[in-house]
Amino acid sequence: MPSTLPPAPAASSHPYEALTPAAVLDALAQVGLNGDGRLMALSSYENRVYQASLEDGTRVVAKFYRPGRWSAAQILEEHAFAAELAQAEVPVVAPLALHGTTLHHFGGFAFSVSPWRGGRPPELDDFEVLEWVGRFLARIHTVGAARPFAERPALDLQSLGTASRDWLLAQRAIPLDMEGEWRTACDCALKMIAASAINTGARGQSGIEFLRLHGDCHPGNILWTPTDKPGGGPHFVDLDDTRSGPAVQDLWMLLSGERPQRTQQLSALLDGYEQFRAFDRRELALIEPLRTLRLIHYSAWLARRWSDPIFPINFPWFGSSDYWRGQVDMLREQIEAMGEEPLAA
Repeated sequence: MPSTLPPAPAASSHPYEALTPAAVLDALAQVGLNGDGRLMALSSYENRVYQASLEDGTRVVAKFYRPGRWSAAQILEEHAFAAELAQAEVPVVAPLALHGTTLHHFGGFAFSVSPWRGGRPPELDDFEVLEWVGRFLARIHTVGAARPFAERPALDLQSLGTASRDWLLAQRAIPLDMEGEWRTACDCALKMIAASAINTGARGQSGIEFLRLHGDCHPGNILWTPTDKPGGGPHFVDLDDTRSGPAVQDLWMLLSGERPQRTQQLSALLDGYEQFRAFDRRELALIEPLRTLRLIHYSAWLARRWSDPIFPINFPWFGSSDYWRGQVDMLREQIEAMGEEPLAA
């Protein structure tokens, strides 16, 4: 059965269509940064991000936030957290303060500008690299635990799981031949997640602490530079998904492979982490529930963004019966994984 999603939108139907190269350069000029005309679009689907070369020979990265996703207060809280981390000498690429603020507006878009940092994804098969990353994650979390967010949301079952399921079903985004199987698997998975400590946080009976996190700490958001040069090692980028949650949220996306390999990777991460901050081993039981929440949320994210022309172009396989059959299989695998003993490090 074909996808029930609407056809790809017309080229003029999304706000980002107004974000032309000229508009990007004009936005930079408005904050006193004169580009030399060279722009390179960087990999980003949620926002639009450009590397811009300036007339003085330097480079910056301009991020234009997706309209309607975050409020100005939520974006500024992200920026303030990044500034706290930078002040604590954690290698996070924080937005620049230009004309007294880090958040700017041009042509209906909110945007920020950050210094350009080169690098490549870290070699996560190297346990010394993992240990190094673990040390910096502990330092991020030490800063994150100092105070709570006032504006940014928490990582919880309702916002990422239940709301995603309900929206997909209400929008009839799932082909009828797969809707029943997907709903059954999703409902089972959400019940298992509800039995975990994700919903309770610092105020709940579990006692597992919720703190300010990077939130989306996958290898693509860590830039590694040669360690034989000043400032070498990891640089953390893109705090766009920062939110409150358990510390393990920033660790599990760095694990890959079969269970023995993931166990070794986790041990290396925690060897570094616990040089700076204690880690609550009870959080290891949250890895598979968190992975399941991300799986459910990802499908809803794709469906919600379908009116953005870049999504049908880059995700042409989304929405088909084959896609949803694969999601059912992955949910069933996650149900099994959540029933197993958690990783031990």
